[in-house]
Amino acid sequence: MSRTEPRAALHPRPVLAKGPYRPEPEATSGERVIPGIPVSEGVAIGPVFGASEPNAEIAPRRIAAVEVEAEIGRLEAAVLQSRRQLGKLRARLVVLPEEAQSEIAPLIDAYVRMIGPSRLTRGIRRRIAEGLQSAETAVVGECEAIAGQIIAASPDQMGEEDRASRDRRAEEVREIGRRLVRNLTRQPFRSFAHLPPGAVLVSEALRPADAALIDPSRLAGVAADEGGPDGHTAIMLRALGVPAVLGAIGLSQAARSGDVAVVDGAAGRVVLNPTEETLAGARRQVAAFARARQKLARLRRLPAATEDGQVIELQANLEIPAELPLIAQAGAVGIGLLRSEFLFMNRETIPDETAQAETYRAVIEAMEGDPVTIRVLDWGGEKEIDALVSAGLVPELSDTNPALSLRGIRLLLRRPELFEAQLAAILRAGVAGPVRVLLPMVTCVAEVRAARETFERVVRRLRRRNERLPDPLPAIGIMVETPGAALSADALALEADFFAIGTNDLAMYTLAVDRSESSVAHLYDPLHPAVLRLVQFATEAALRLRKPVSVCGEMASNPKLTPLLLGLGLRSFSMNASAVPRVKQAVRGLATDSCARFARRVMEQSDPERIGELVAEFGTAG
Repeated sequence: MSRTEPRAALHPRPVLAKGPYRPEPEATSGERVIPGIPVSEGVAIGPVFGASEPNAEIAPRRIAAVEVEAEIGRLEAAVLQSRRQLGKLRARLVVLPEEAQSEIAPLIDAYVRMIGPSRLTRGIRRRIAEGLQSAETAVVGECEAIAGQIIAASPDQMGEEDRASRDRRAEEVREIGRRLVRNLTRQPFRSFAHLPPGAVLVSEALRPADAALIDPSRLAGVAADEGGPDGHTAIMLRALGVPAVLGAIGLSQAARSGDVAVVDGAAGRVVLNPTEETLAGARRQVAAFARARQKLARLRRLPAATEDGQVIELQANLEIPAELPLIAQAGAVGIGLLRSEFLFMNRETIPDETAQAETYRAVIEAMEGDPVTIRVLDWGGEKEIDALVSAGLVPELSDTNPALSLRGIRLLLRRPELFEAQLAAILRAGVAGPVRVLLPMVTCVAEVRAARETFERVVRRLRRRNERLPDPLPAIGIMVETPGAALSADALALEADFFAIGTNDLAMYTLAVDRSESSVAHLYDPLHPAVLRLVQFATEAALRLRKPVSVCGEMASNPKLTPLLLGLGLRSFSMNASAVPRVKQAVRGLATDSCARFARRVMEQSDPERIGELVAEFGTAG
């Protein structure tokens, strides 16, 4: 378990560019170029800043039988503290872009499951009780044993990708062991909270938990001796949009605090103490990137209309109210998906009807007449909301498959007091502006009917209380994010007022791929023909009955996929606020008839790779 802990570095004000600069190959005295693996595109310029992390050294120790109960008590305390730390870490994700959350959150959830009622914790307790080992010794021994089994169980003839997946799974076990040991020994964790903004983070290794703590608005770039392009850390850095190079062997020994560093995340190169010529090349790329951002900013007041005059609705997803200024800056025309989970997370008690109503009203008023779609609570077994657990409304997390258990509308219908309070809050807030209600994880018509009955019951109750209600009442729509919902779209369109297609979960459920499981994550592909056909089927069902339909998954935020989605008939998109200008730019350069022809060609394909090639070719041709 013991290893050399990374020497870290962090922050001044970031200087970024999306594209490789081209330094001259001749380096004068003082400049040093260290090659590595390109992980996240962009160029970063900033000083190296170090933030070391103490190493927790553990010597094997035996205990007496009378100490077993006390050691297990220490272990339980460390597990509880680890769960709280991971819960706080996950709560921090709401301020990040959704694509970043979608990569980081599953890993944190995997850590939480490992310290729940799992094989790992059972083995640790057995080592304490039967092997008379100290808690620290038991944690180290069991984690190393499981990691060794993961590696030994894999055939030697596997390919590089499979070996990388195997090694990631083994490292995940070791990482949760390190967390438990640090909490047992009360060793501090690495913290970036008090480091100055704007430098380049340099370390021997950067763990996923470290990457999750990075604030991309304050960090210039990342470079490390260890790591590769497919690990969780690399995935997170790409999701955060931080220029990064990993596998730059010898970098942490060569770099010194205060050295100027240039990180080229496209070419896979770190330059220490660059010459003026090298810096000039990097700065040109920074300037080019700034011009591109300014060009996108000018689109804010322009309509999102295609070349042939089709107006496309571009709305924003909202994670927390603090993001409202970003939505205004992006030029979105409303909130297409307000995730209400933020109201329930990171608190000890469930917010009551009045507290929820006040929060929703503030958001609606801030949108100044633009529509707001509020998705009611989408708790799932993989989401840790302590207030719901404390109230006895949901079970503790377990090592069963959370994606197939009690979540979304299933929970709300089973716990009507929770559902009714939220609906009442939305109705009370709806007098401040246009609002809609969105039901998560719907799979059948009966769920929509039951939800509508609950909604009507709440309306009657509020009228008896003489509460002022919106006129007309909010529309009730459904998330189409399961194959069952997509294939039942014809029937569901008769019951729901609108559809919002959630492509993230739709792809996961369709392909039976959990992206938190590294051994199958590479199979997750929203361009798989099965996923596209479900999107097409749901869209056409809504359009036939003249029901509004939007897409609010990650596909909506990718401008390369905008032609395909337009060609399938979609005219409404909801995405991260930062993606709105890029998608608007794509929309304004397209004609709907050419998009329709392109979509027909794509839907004739059966090979996801070929579909990807067609998407890339169309974007290049455009």
